[in-house]
Amino acid sequence: MNLVKSTGTFGFYTIISRLLGYLRDVLIAIFLGTSFLADVFFVAFRIPNTFRRLFAEGTFNAAFIPSYTSELVKKKTGSQKFANEIFNLLFLGLLFLVLIIEIFMPVFVRLIAPGFVDNSEKIQLAVNLTRITMPFLMFVSLSSFFAAILNSHNKFAAASAAPIILNIVLIGILFFGKFLNDELVYYLSYGVSIAGLLQLVFLYQFAKKFYSINLKFNFKINNKVKFFFKKLLPSIFSSGVTQINILVGTIIASFQASAVSYLYYADRIYQINLAIAGIAIGVVVLPQLSKHVFLKKKNKILLLQNKALELSMFLSLPAAVALIVGSEQIISALFGYGSFDELSVSNSANALYYFGLGLPAFALIKVFSTFFFANQDTKTPFYISLFSVILNILISVYFFREIGFIIIPIATTISSWFNAIILFVYLKNKDLFNFNELFFAKLTKILLASILMGIFFDYLILFFETKLISKNQTEAKVEVFLDGKNKNRYKILWILSKSNISKECTNCWMTTGVSQPQNLGPII
Repeated sequence: MNLVKSTGTFGFYTIISRLLGYLRDVLIAIFLGTSFLADVFFVAFRIPNTFRRLFAEGTFNAAFIPSYTSELVKKKTGSQKFANEIFNLLFLGLLFLVLIIEIFMPVFVRLIAPGFVDNSEKIQLAVNLTRITMPFLMFVSLSSFFAAILNSHNKFAAASAAPIILNIVLIGILFFGKFLNDELVYYLSYGVSIAGLLQLVFLYQFAKKFYSINLKFNFKINNKVKFFFKKLLPSIFSSGVTQINILVGTIIASFQASAVSYLYYADRIYQINLAIAGIAIGVVVLPQLSKHVFLKKKNKILLLQNKALELSMFLSLPAAVALIVGSEQIISALFGYGSFDELSVSNSANALYYFGLGLPAFALIKVFSTFFFANQDTKTPFYISLFSVILNILISVYFFREIGFIIIPIATTISSWFNAIILFVYLKNKDLFNFNELFFAKLTKILLASILMGIFFDYLILFFETKLISKNQTEAKVEVFLDGKNKNRYKILWILSKSNISKECTNCWMTTGVSQPQNLGPII
């Protein structure tokens, strides 16, 4: 298996999905901004979507693929029997879970969004929308099973392309957003569940080449199945620790108006890179690494681990620098439209800055956890992740009243670096990972290139710096700063007016005035 090629395949479809996800979120920002409706929808969407991330982005793979791969190496009939037993139990367990949550939804929503309790309208709408989106949990979890089957056979394209369906469905709904008004959040919620069902059907069409559903209710739970489920719960927690931290953050943020939305938009941006730098690499590496571990090929294990770590740093470090240096400019460029005002830009940018500081750690957790999972060890990363989440909660709760929602990305980053470092130390002490001779030389080059990129990016931002100084429904004023060749800085006032040039142009602006450059003096 070519790691770069396979990661590239997985990453390509993942990027397409995340770009469509970005378009989806831009449209949500235009129609909902960081309003009351946005907060409620993001809570309703966060719960099943968190399960999507937990199951689809490596967690189910972590428990399933090592066991399934070992059965494949032995004989095909054994792998079929094992897969079918897992599917039957998974189907019944998920059906029961979704039904229980639907019945007790008011209690459930109060637990995940306690800040909504004092607002009866807000809490009731959250209950209604979460009831609609909850079937997505079952559909996407079963989809993850079929994705794991495909990944075990080194087929990554369909599994990575499947999430595109969700974004296409929601974008289609959002194009009619201006006609739906407050009903838009209901249509979006129905769209989430429908997209989950379509995704399930899509993946089964590819997976049935390797596995056929044989639904039985009179099955026996043998030792192999017991071993799988013993691994599953710890792997859900350890592999999905970043998502769990974000979910914890959402619960705490619900006590501050619009904070859920600020965190959501910031989370969306860094997740684009994490999908490749951590998730894609972990998913692609796991099947081959599990096979090498089972066959005890130490040289191939070492080579694959170092390539995975190197590729993860190559992708995450430059991205982290870009997010740290240009957080405000990135948020403004991507979401600063319609209902997404200057305050929304500033607060979301602050959250993105601190998430950016933690991006390499988020990626390292995904990669290091894979090394444990390949050795069928899910307990060790579970305990380390548990301490990490506790640390996150303690920091967030202690400082939330003092500094507000911004403590959530700070706490997430601190706890994630703690998690990544402890995982690394344990791997080294247990001789489950060692650096090869070339790694540090390559890492040094990556660090230097990232620093140089950051300096150049910062220069470009300063050279083309703009600042929104006022905005209403019809007019906006923007200050533009330029550095001249004479070593002086100049300020230009740019005035924009809302354009009604056509009915199709719903959020268009045109220049109505530009001031003469004001010399601010020498560049310091």
